[in-house]
Amino acid sequence: MKAANTRTRSALGRVGLVRRFVVLLAACGITGTLLTGCASTPAGPEIVVTTNILGDVVHEIVGEEASVEVLMQPNADPHSFGISAQQTNALRSASLIVSNGLGLEEGLQHHVDAAANAGIAVLAVGEHVDPLPAPGGEGSGQWDPHFWTDPSRMRAAVDVIEHAVIEQVPGINADRVHQRAVAYAAKIQTLENEMSASFAEIPAERRKLITNHHVFAYLAEAYDFTVVGAIIPGGTTLSSPSASDLAELVSAMQENEINALFIDSSHPARLAEVLAAEAGVQVDIRELYSESLGVPGSDGDTYLHMMRFNSAEIADALT
Repeated sequence: MKAANTRTRSALGRVGLVRRFVVLLAACGITGTLLTGCASTPAGPEIVVTTNILGDVVHEIVGEEASVEVLMQPNADPHSFGISAQQTNALRSASLIVSNGLGLEEGLQHHVDAAANAGIAVLAVGEHVDPLPAPGGEGSGQWDPHFWTDPSRMRAAVDVIEHAVIEQVPGINADRVHQRAVAYAAKIQTLENEMSASFAEIPAERRKLITNHHVFAYLAEAYDFTVVGAIIPGGTTLSSPSASDLAELVSAMQENEINALFIDSSHPARLAEVLAAEAGVQVDIRELYSESLGVPGSDGDTYLHMMRFNSAEIADALT
């Protein structure tokens, strides 16, 4: 009898073990197959975005409908920043890569190209928003990548990104993405109106810009400014000014009675200070968020915040 009870308890123990095993299978989402292990590698991001400015825009459009990874850190230089091996793997496993394009991401373009060659969908947003020729590059086939400084082009970018996300990300809720895109485009339209009102106070003869490099051509076209020059020639921060470049810029400052210089907040102000000293004029040096968002909580931590901050600084310096 004792042996029988022992066998009964053993059988019940085996039944309990089987039941726990079935529960474990269900918890792991496995049915009808042999369990080989519940641990699984977390899925990579469905959307990878190269720059933090476009990353913010994509987050606004997508919300919680898909996972998004942004490669570029706050206050980084989009022309030169690099990525880790883990981020390279994210590029290769994404459903969609959203890049600025037009030559902006010089430090990682070969990674984006490799992902595209491997069959990953890549959206180079700048190619779809009526780009302007690069400074001095008319007829050369080179384009200015800094389209985001014109909010109307960013509204166009929202539409382009929305359609790419809906087409390329499996299982995405198209209606919700569309609703979010429409709502965000309306916020950008409000931003456009605010910028127009802010710049309307600047006299025509003072609508002249000198920046640390050529980044505001789109803003200038949209709001009737003249870009007199840039401390660093060309449209990239990877070049450097020669003595003759700086001499020409000093002359341009004197001829145009420039009293304000606008530099990127992520770059040292030293060159601007030297230029002002060489020109022998009192110059107001203003730091803007021109190519990168700032850290969370800063004046430039979102696209809308950075554009409002920049327009307020420009208006205040030139009015």
